[in-house]
Amino acid sequence: MRKVVILGNLGSGQSTLASSIAERENLAHLDLDTLAWLPTNPPERSPIQEPQDEAFIRENEGWVIEGCYTDLLELAEPFANEVIFMNLSVENCIENAKNRHRSLMNIKPSRNKTIISKCWLNG
Repeated sequence: MRKVVILGNLGSGQSTLASSIAERENLAHLDLDTLAWLPTNPPERSPIQEPQDEAFIRENEGWVIEGCYTDLLELAEPFANEVIFMNLSVENCIENAKNRHRSLMNIKPSRNKTIISKCWLNG
């Protein structure tokens, strides 16, 4: 059974690819965002706890784990039989992230280009 780790920068498509593989092959899917952040406002990084993704790995015969957190991915990597690195350019990742934001906010790119750009510049 397939055990896949997918890593890449924000906007590289790792979540999209992981969802596609998991759905097509009926594999469990773990998005590391669910482990990496505390439910606070503003969000804060969760301390690393080794059992976090190990329980998921033990409970599922086949799985896809994805994210951009090398510290958490390193915990899963020894159990994986496949590693995929999404190696997109920074420009493509930024454009993908902007498009995702526009889609979520139902924003038309031409009318709101300045707002989106400022959002990314100010972090």
